[in-house]
Amino acid sequence: MTSLEIAASAVTTISILLAGRNSIHTWWTGIIGCVLFGLLFWQAKLYADVALQVFFVLASTFGWWQWLYGNKGNSLPITRAGVRTIAKIAPIGVLVAGAYGAMLFHYTDAYAPYLDSSILVFSVIAQWLLMQRKLESWWFWLLVNTVAVPLFASRELYLTAFLYACYWVNACIAYRHWRSLSASDLKSDYEVLIASK
Repeated sequence: MTSLEIAASAVTTISILLAGRNSIHTWWTGIIGCVLFGLLFWQAKLYADVALQVFFVLASTFGWWQWLYGNKGNSLPITRAGVRTIAKIAPIGVLVAGAYGAMLFHYTDAYAPYLDSSILVFSVIAQWLLMQRKLESWWFWLLVNTVAVPLFASRELYLTAFLYACYWVNACIAYRHWRSLSASDLKSDYEVLIASK
């Protein structure tokens, strides 16, 4: 365990907890955590995870703006992506993860390239949904955390593996919290609609 792993884990944990609480501060803390994790994963030769951290920095910048102004200049509400959307993106995620894993396997010295690429691809999907404040983003974070815990432990990144296990629990709690917020938003919209009649 290094000081870089401790710092990356601490900052990212704060960001993830803030995301679960639907806080706008998740984005700037996330950017800092991603930079630190990118350096850590480079040292561990987990190159797909390095690429993922670069994506997260860019996505966090956009997500920050989207949450603040993505609803015609107003803050974006929590909504659902829907079964059709999930049914489209999940198989695409499997195909892309397999292709990227094959590339890492053949052209780099990456450790566990297929698992590493699965974390990358499904994290991108989860982040894309999170940027849009979609409830289903937490389903994908559960999947990512389930794969990440044993992978990071196998690289002796024990603190990171432990934190991803905690993130798994946080994703469960966040899903319930977001679902209740989404239900209250839908109820408020319904009440406004009824009152206007």
